[in-house]
Amino acid sequence: MRELNLLLDFSELLSNKEIDLNLVIARLGEHLLAERIILAILNRESGQIFVEGAFGFEQEENVVLSYRPGEGVIGSVIKSGKQILVPKIGDAPDFLNRTKSPVTVNGEDISFICVPIRYKDEIIGSLSFHKVYGRMRLFDEDVRLLKIVGTMIGRAVRRRQEYAEELEQLRCENQKLRGVLNQQIKTDFIIGNSGKMNDVFALLQSVAGTDATVLIRGESGVGKELIADAIHQNSLRKNNAFIKVNCAALPENLIESELFGHEKGAFTGAINQRVGRFEAAHGGTIFLDEFGEIPLSTQVKLLRVIQQREIERVGGTKPVKVDVRIICATNRNLEELIANGEFREDLYYRINVFPVYVPPLRERINDIPVLANYFIEKFNKRHNKNIKRITSMAIDMLMVYHWPGNIRELENCLERACILSTDGVIRAHNLPPTLQTAVSSKTTESGTLEMILEKHEKQLIIDSMVASKGNMVKAAKVLGITERMMGIRIKKYDIDPRRFKLR
Repeated sequence: MRELNLLLDFSELLSNKEIDLNLVIARLGEHLLAERIILAILNRESGQIFVEGAFGFEQEENVVLSYRPGEGVIGSVIKSGKQILVPKIGDAPDFLNRTKSPVTVNGEDISFICVPIRYKDEIIGSLSFHKVYGRMRLFDEDVRLLKIVGTMIGRAVRRRQEYAEELEQLRCENQKLRGVLNQQIKTDFIIGNSGKMNDVFALLQSVAGTDATVLIRGESGVGKELIADAIHQNSLRKNNAFIKVNCAALPENLIESELFGHEKGAFTGAINQRVGRFEAAHGGTIFLDEFGEIPLSTQVKLLRVIQQREIERVGGTKPVKVDVRIICATNRNLEELIANGEFREDLYYRINVFPVYVPPLRERINDIPVLANYFIEKFNKRHNKNIKRITSMAIDMLMVYHWPGNIRELENCLERACILSTDGVIRAHNLPPTLQTAVSSKTTESGTLEMILEKHEKQLIIDSMVASKGNMVKAAKVLGITERMMGIRIKKYDIDPRRFKLR
């Protein structure tokens, strides 16, 4: 019954997704009264035999061993598929004893039994144990149990091996496909291999070869212009013009002339006919950056351009056909602008054919190390520097910062750090004060959490009293607390409101 219960426990342990082989080995060792147990598994790729589980070793003993098939007792068992009994390991020349096991315990000799672990018709490892020679009377029973447990472990190990190999194969295929995708769509200026950027690359790969209107959305500084570049460079129009227009930089009274051109004499100063940006982009692509800043009066005409693919120059009467692909970009909330009457809903639906959202840097932190390497190489050339590395503390500071300015802010920070570095290394103190932490700047506060919070609370109350010139009612209102709560804290911190009235 004791042995049956043990096997039932093993069956449950080995059926778990995360198999703790050391726990199984330990339970087996206790049952067999073994001094030590070693589980060795044959690696199918390398052909080496590695110890995967052990019992009876001290924690400080690092059981990291490997054998070749045929080497020592363990290697011989795995190569031949036959069990081996060594009655006295001290007298056996073939016993390598790489684990430095004692050859005697309390004056009694130690024996060693090793049996092969089979899975179907394949030998995948061995299970062996050390035991006092005087306890070897039940040799046949021990070997039988060892073989049963070995078979159970063999199934579990092979399942784990197959799962790991399948997972690694899928990972390699996924990485290969992503690599191919990135090579197809990326330019030299788009850096990133995070999951979110790979999603962006997948969208770009889908839309680049079409003539669909694209709306690029994302915060300021995330690289929307580079995304537009990538779409054009991977499109069928890549050999034609790519015209970029910053809509926010154009004066409202000149934006129509800039976009659509004007006829001679259309307005004061129009001494010649002028071709607009849409005509200049004929056969190619036009990129309208800061699209949310376009005034309502111009939005009406843009709607016609998108629908009819034709423009009218300012002062002109004849429509001009244009073959142009339109890419728009904005960091504004267009839905909110529509609700406020600042953006036409029909124009929104015309440009929102294929939206692409570029995630902010704080959502793709894993891209920071590769971005840092890219910018360091860039500034080494620009400023004739020789920055060789960036310290781990500096990288940690870059990784924990929230980057409100996104990649543009990261670029500026690293350019500053490259300039300040004098020894070819970017260190934590080379980064701007906004990135400094309490540890890196050695400004950690001492005391308990309660003490630190009280100190900050007292300072906040003093600041509010200064601002209100000692008026407790106004100060309490600013801090969002009641007059009674303010009075309690004034008394607690021994603050005299009268001294602030003189300021």
